[in-house]
Amino acid sequence: MNARPDALVYSREPAGSPVEILGPPIDGSAEVLTPLALQLLASLHRRFNSRRLELLAARARRQRELDEGALPGFLPETAEVRAGDWRIAPVPADLQDRRVEITGPVDRKMIINALNAPVRCFMADFEDSCAPTWENIVRGQINLADAIRRTISYVDPATGKVYRLADRTATLIVRPRGWHLPEKHVLINGEQVSGALFDFAIYLANNHEALARAGTGPYFYLPKMESHLEARLWNDVFLAAQDALGIPRGTIKATVLIETILAAFEMDEILHELREHSAGLNCGRWDYIFSFIKKFRNRQDFLLPDRASVTMDRHFLKSYVDLLIKTCHRRGAHAMGGMAAQIPIRDDPQGNDAAMARVRADKLREASAGHDGTWIAHPGLATIAREAFDSVMKGPNQLGVLRGEVNVTAQDLLRVPRGEITEDGLRNCIRVGVQYIEAWLRGSGCVPLYNLMEDAATAEICRAQLWQWLHHGARTSDGAPVTPERFDRLLTEEIDRIHHEVGSERLLKGLFPTAARLFEQMTKQDEFDEFLTLPAYDLLD
Repeated sequence: MNARPDALVYSREPAGSPVEILGPPIDGSAEVLTPLALQLLASLHRRFNSRRLELLAARARRQRELDEGALPGFLPETAEVRAGDWRIAPVPADLQDRRVEITGPVDRKMIINALNAPVRCFMADFEDSCAPTWENIVRGQINLADAIRRTISYVDPATGKVYRLADRTATLIVRPRGWHLPEKHVLINGEQVSGALFDFAIYLANNHEALARAGTGPYFYLPKMESHLEARLWNDVFLAAQDALGIPRGTIKATVLIETILAAFEMDEILHELREHSAGLNCGRWDYIFSFIKKFRNRQDFLLPDRASVTMDRHFLKSYVDLLIKTCHRRGAHAMGGMAAQIPIRDDPQGNDAAMARVRADKLREASAGHDGTWIAHPGLATIAREAFDSVMKGPNQLGVLRGEVNVTAQDLLRVPRGEITEDGLRNCIRVGVQYIEAWLRGSGCVPLYNLMEDAATAEICRAQLWQWLHHGARTSDGAPVTPERFDRLLTEEIDRIHHEVGSERLLKGLFPTAARLFEQMTKQDEFDEFLTLPAYDLLD
C-alpha cells in the first residue's frame, strides 16, 4: 500500500475517539469505511478543516461587501498569473477526448447504465444530483468500488432484468460535495467532517490501486468554488493525500466547475493553483445562473427575468463561455460545455422532436464556440451530442482553438439580461421547487419534471428567483407586483395542481407538506439561505 505508517491515526470506537460513525448500519459499509480510508479522512480533517471554515467565513464577508454595493472584478494582486505563459501539466490518455460526458447520481443502476452509455466519460455525482442520506453516500461508495473492479451488477426488482457492465465503458470521474456541505454522520474529535473531504478520502483510499490496475486514475470534478484560494485548498488536499498513500504527485486530475460568478473572475488563477492536477474547467451553467442571482440578490438592478428566457445566448452567459474557452486553451486545459437538461419525451413525438432540436442546436453552439466536450443527463441524448461535436471537432479536442479575438470585461460578465417576469414563470418555479425538495427529502436528488432533468442547481434557480422577485416587489408582465399574498395564493394553487398530477397514492407516500413548508419558509424569510440543501439536510436521515 506504501502508506506512511506515521501519517495517520484511526479509531472508530468508543464514542469520543478521533473518528465516530453516527450513521445507521449499512450492509457492506465495512468494504468502504476501511481503517485506511478513515485514517486518511481523519488526517485531512485535522490538517485542513480549519482552512475550509476560514474560506467559508471569507465567502460570508464577501457577500456582505456585495450587499453594500461592491461589484466583483479581476484581481489586481494576481495580474502576473493572468499575464504569464504557463500551462497545466499534460492530462492522461483517457481524458484527452471528452466530447460527451454523462452525469448522474451514484445509485447502482445509474452507474451501470452511464458507464455503458455511448459517451467518453461518466461523472458520478455525490453533489447536486445526490440527496446525501447516509445510505446514499455509503452505498454510492460501495457501488463505485464495485464498478471499478467490474463486479457490479443490478437486478431490477420489477422486471427481473439484469444489468452488467459492457466490455467497453466510459472513463469514470467523481464529483464530491462542495466545501460548504458537512457530513453529519461522521465526527472527528467531536467535529462534523466536510462532505467534500469524506467523499474524496473514502473514494481515493479505497480505489486508487484498482484504478491504476485498470489503466486509469482518480479523476474528480470540483464544484461550487468561489475563489482561487479554495482551489489552493483542494490542491493542498491532493498533495497531502497522494503523499499519505504513496501515490505519485500529479496522479489526481480535477476539472473545476466554474459555476459561481466570483470564480468567473479567477479562472486563470484557479487553473494555476491546480496546474499539476488540472484537467480543465467546465461551464456549470445552471449553478452559474443561481450564483448570479444569489450574489446580487439584494440589488434591485440585478433582477432576472423568467428562468426559461435566460438562455446561453444572453450576453453575460456568452461572455462567460467565451472567456472560459479562451482561458483554458491558452493554458492547455479542456474547456467543457454545460448540461443539456432535456430528456426524451416518449409519449409525444412532436414534443420530443422539438426538444431534441433544442439539444442539437445547443451542442452545435458549444462545439462551434470551441468547447472540447459537453454534458448530458440522459443516454438518449448521447448520439445527438456526439454528432454535433463530430461535425465541428475533427480531433480529440479543440485545444488549438485559442479564441484570440475574445476580450471579456467585468462589465460583460455583469450585464443583467432583460426580459419579462410572468405568472407562468412564478408558477413553474413553485411547482419545480416544491417537487424537487420533496423528492430530495425522500432521498432522490435527480428528478425528471416536465420533460427536464432537475437537480439541486435548477431547483436553486427557482427558489432564488422567487425570493428575489418577492423581496424587491418585482412586477410581472401583467403589471401586478409579486407580494407575499400573491405568492401564498399561487403556492396553494400549485400544490393543488401537484396533488392532481401525482395522484393520491404518490401523495400519501410522499413528503409534500414538509417540502412545501420548507420552500415557503426559504422564499419568504428575510435572510437568504446560501443553499437550499443546508436547511433541508437537517431533515435527512
